[in-house]
Amino acid sequence: MSWLLTAVVAVLTAHTLVNARWWLRRPPARPAPVTEPVVVLLPLRDEADRVEPCLRSLLAQRDVPGLRIVILDDGSTDGTADVVRAVTAADPRVTLLTGAPLPPGWLGKPYACRQLAEAGAGDAEVLVFVDADVVLAPHAVAAAVTTLRASGAGLLTAYPRIVAGSGGERLVQPLLQWLWLTFLPLAAMERSARPSLAAAGGQFLLVDAETYRRCGGHAAVRDRVLEDIELARAVKRAGARIALADGSAIARCRMYSSWPEVRDGYSKSLWATFGSPLAAGAVLALLLTLYTAPPLVALAAALVGQTQLALAAAAAYLLGVAGRVVAASATGGRAWPDALAHPLSVGILGWLTLRSYHLRARHRLLWRGRPVN
Repeated sequence: MSWLLTAVVAVLTAHTLVNARWWLRRPPARPAPVTEPVVVLLPLRDEADRVEPCLRSLLAQRDVPGLRIVILDDGSTDGTADVVRAVTAADPRVTLLTGAPLPPGWLGKPYACRQLAEAGAGDAEVLVFVDADVVLAPHAVAAAVTTLRASGAGLLTAYPRIVAGSGGERLVQPLLQWLWLTFLPLAAMERSARPSLAAAGGQFLLVDAETYRRCGGHAAVRDRVLEDIELARAVKRAGARIALADGSAIARCRMYSSWPEVRDGYSKSLWATFGSPLAAGAVLALLLTLYTAPPLVALAAALVGQTQLALAAAAAYLLGVAGRVVAASATGGRAWPDALAHPLSVGILGWLTLRSYHLRARHRLLWRGRPVN
């Protein structure tokens, strides 16, 4: 463990700070009313036990007089549609659809989103895709649409504040924001036309309606596990720009509620994040070297009297922790004491990635009862 490696961690932490402080967009706290027609599209599959807060937050949206809400029940077996009817029955802005059977060549989420877009677009000029585990502040849609238009982009992700309850959630979930703040050049991503330089999140995602049609919509990403990122790439290929925003002040999301859900949720998609196993191996080796090895090396070096090595490794560890603190502070996450376990978090990410490739190779990847291989 040399001081050179410590310097690399320092540079990455500085990049996290620059992204968080200067390049991360933040929706306005008091947006002006949105005059253009907007439709919120909500796909649901077996969400009866957690969709109500999302629904009530959608009904409470203000400053969007042209708002419509279209919901699709995608083959739920737990009474999800009954919950939707009970919560939204008196609101004329809401339409509930029943999803069609999944056709060959499609994965469930892209097909649900495509049905929503086809049925709900109408005269809407902005499509807002929201997941069932997202709860919006009353001005969230107006603020996000305002940010989309101000950015000049065709697609905007407003990353919600990630709520983590269990120990497994607290170890893994904060890595989402930390990874893209640390390794993604936000300013270059927005300016570049390269589809490979793209990031997006389907939890709270806005698309200009004309851009959506021009890029082929979800039909262009019908068989993609990471349909949100692939849609962003399709938007770039169509000649439009994409943008990211910190939506932690206007939206919150608890993606998973237990370690088994975290484990299975990440296992289904991590293989698609890295692409080839060789690329995954290279990235994981780098992450483990930079962030998981330092505290172990510091302890071992201190025990054998290698003071300089121990200091370098300890500095690398503390700089990695600082990066996690910066990312958490910028996105509404919990910084302390969770950031101190950053080396363990990165180690778990490595294990989840290996598990993802292992299950995919054996055609055992499932999500909501459907295969995702």
